[in-house]
Amino acid sequence: MKLTGEDAANPSTCARIQPLKTLHKYLTGQVLASLLLTVAVFAFVVLLLNVLHDVLPLLLGGHVSLWLVLKAIGLLMPFACVYALPMGFITATLLVFGRFSADQELTAARAGGVSLLSLITPILLLSLFCCGLSAWFNLDIGPRSRVAFVKLRSSLIADLANALIPEGRPIRDFPGYIFSVEKNHNGELENLIILRLQNETNYDTVIRAARGRLKPERANNQLLIDLYDARMVAFGAHGNQITTSPMVTLNLGLNAVTNRITKPKVSDMTFWQLRQELRELENLNVSVSGTNSPAELREQLASLQKQKKDFTEPVLVAMHGQFAFSFACFGFALVGIPLGIRVHRRETNIGIAIALMLVGVYYGFIMLGEGLSAHPEFYPHLILWVPNFIFQAVGAVLLWRANRGI
Repeated sequence: MKLTGEDAANPSTCARIQPLKTLHKYLTGQVLASLLLTVAVFAFVVLLLNVLHDVLPLLLGGHVSLWLVLKAIGLLMPFACVYALPMGFITATLLVFGRFSADQELTAARAGGVSLLSLITPILLLSLFCCGLSAWFNLDIGPRSRVAFVKLRSSLIADLANALIPEGRPIRDFPGYIFSVEKNHNGELENLIILRLQNETNYDTVIRAARGRLKPERANNQLLIDLYDARMVAFGAHGNQITTSPMVTLNLGLNAVTNRITKPKVSDMTFWQLRQELRELENLNVSVSGTNSPAELREQLASLQKQKKDFTEPVLVAMHGQFAFSFACFGFALVGIPLGIRVHRRETNIGIAIALMLVGVYYGFIMLGEGLSAHPEFYPHLILWVPNFIFQAVGAVLLWRANRGI
């Protein structure tokens, strides 16, 4: 704030500026401290959902080193921050402004002639900075780190063959097969049941073996399983064919597993990869015969446009989802500040509970849009923007009311 000569000579004006700077520093410091803590907590929770499922069992089984686990966690950290940053921001604003209001500090600031809007300006600027940081994570760093994690995990498949055959649960890590193993002692398997899949939902062969042995061949990128005392039942249109053998060698074909990650899934693509994918899909054309009538051409064109939408809509959903979610911090700031003041409570559990409910509402729209990605007629890519508009509109109204003391 720049002072004129008249303002500089006015003691009351100078007296108001210094407390405002102090309040700005105080609130910004409080929000930053709470933000770092809450982001760390939420990132840890998101990491648990991924690491405990994919990596930690390998460490506990003694199959990988601690260094590989730490590397995997490092690769997943940006992916976790995609979700942890907005969740941490709304929690931080609720906690800080709840305490600020409960301790009567807001009342004292208003008594000194400081409005709420001038008080929260640095926090709103901080939320915009977090939006930019979130966009960086959403559009580029997060998807890249997720793909790098998948590649790291896949590169260990041959070396970690023993770990990829856990006991007592179905294993679907290898294309074309579903496994179940009762015991696994360092690659020595007992009581195996193997289903060879005909397609994604049907199987045509069941193999049972009393014993088995894993034989990873890293040089050839293969994983072999020797099955002893094997009994195979092949289902066919002309009846079942039953064969027995003292030993059968099964090749799981790790090349197929490795090749699956050559091109990332749509949900793991960066924004630039999604844009390129969308362009390629939109450039698809249908070949037509010169003898087609105008009516047939129009029908083929309409069919092509419908098929294009079926393919392009998931890409559009991913692109809009990355962009829309990047603005979550600003909407959460607009809602979190007045709600924290209105709740007027300094207890941490109250603030966290409200934050989780608001995050649940926001993510509900995200899940709805992603769930409708196969139905372009509902425009799911536009549904992803609805929570931003709702939170920003409601937050603006709540801020206006809080600023007027309503």
